Amino acid sequence: MPKTDEEILALITPQPLRRGLAVGMMGALGALVLTVAAERPPQSPAFLIFLILFGAGALFLAWRLWQASAITLELTREELRETGPDGRLLCRLDNVVKVERGLTAFKPANGFVVRLREPGSRVYAPGLWMRSGRRLAVGGVTSGAEAKSTADLMNVLLVQRGQAGG
Repeated sequence: MPKTDEEILALITPQPLRRGLAVGMMGALGALVLTVAAERPPQSPAFLIFLILFGAGALFLAWRLWQASAITLELTREELRETGPDGRLLCRLDNVVKVERGLTAFKPANGFVVRLREPGSRVYAPGLWMRSGRRLAVGGVTSGAEAKSTADLMNVLLVQRGQAGG
């Protein structure tokens, strides 16, 4: 649960234009596939079921992307977390091995990757962040400048604590 007396060092806020474009494209894909399934149904019932499931899945993902990208992420000296009353903890800084944001890092667009000491649960907030095992990826519909400054600040905090990894 977020503490209100902690100093917030950095914020990562989804950009409205990127958020709208991502949701719009995913929704348009779902609508297009469902339109094709309705107006020109294929001969094969299996392919028709595939088109319906694919279109419905794309619409569901657009809805989840809209929900997930409405949240801001905040960095304190202790943790990276979501805002809000039920804000989830992304990671504690004492669990971070290193933060990668270079060209060769396998990361989301406009984002960074955090390598963790202890594995966390699998969580996916489409377009904003995901955690799987010892890997936390932040980015997508976020501002590249905000993500860069947050990653750099996390590295500074790690160096101050003497936790910087190679």
